[in-house]
Amino acid sequence: MDTTPRTLHEELVHHNNIDPHKRGSGLSDFILGAQDGLVNVLGVVLGIAAATNDARVVLVAGLATTFAESISMGAVAFTTTLADADLYQSEREREFRHIQEAPTLEKKEIRDIYESKGFSGELLDRIVETITANNDVWVAVMMAEEHQLSPVDRGSARKAAWVVGLSAIIGSLVPIVPFMFLPVATSMWMSVLVTALVLFAIGFYKARVTVGRPMRSGMEMMLIGTISAMAGYLVGVVLKVPPLP
Repeated sequence: MDTTPRTLHEELVHHNNIDPHKRGSGLSDFILGAQDGLVNVLGVVLGIAAATNDARVVLVAGLATTFAESISMGAVAFTTTLADADLYQSEREREFRHIQEAPTLEKKEIRDIYESKGFSGELLDRIVETITANNDVWVAVMMAEEHQLSPVDRGSARKAAWVVGLSAIIGSLVPIVPFMFLPVATSMWMSVLVTALVLFAIGFYKARVTVGRPMRSGMEMMLIGTISAMAGYLVGVVLKVPPLP
């Protein structure tokens, strides 16, 4: 590691360009939607294919699942984000009531928080007095430190819904495509293979942009997803539809 002191300009370049903080980019929403679409639709098409051996039925079931799933996932992302925002607002209002009705107790909680961080004596007193001198700051600290809650932008609910919904559609189409061009038996194996590779790529990419081992993350997502989808195949085998006379 290079220990040569940097100028302020060099530190700014490194901080902002070379090693910037990762900001919320919808990655978790994309992974949620894509993985859910991939795994669920793979399970459906494998089950229908094993039960009917009819490509047309497989396509109808797969596409119906794709669009129903994407709408449902987008709606869940939307309502979940709003629920998180409502929870934060509810707890924030409760904390404001607490500092009005029990200020001594709430001030002691601030003291305990920063004392547990290693502050003591006159410095601890100044920290407590500074924070509790402003109710907005006081409540913000309590929300972050006591409740481990962060503000939620209600406007992000629509973005989350779109990202999850569209990624679910994209992911869902992957297992279906082989059935449009290949015989059912071949399509089943191709669908599993292509879906496994896409799941691996998603897991690999997730670890590259966050933390973890890319190969391990990719293998874990691939195995978990494909094994889960096999449940659909087994149901199709067990409930196989006999051929028409």
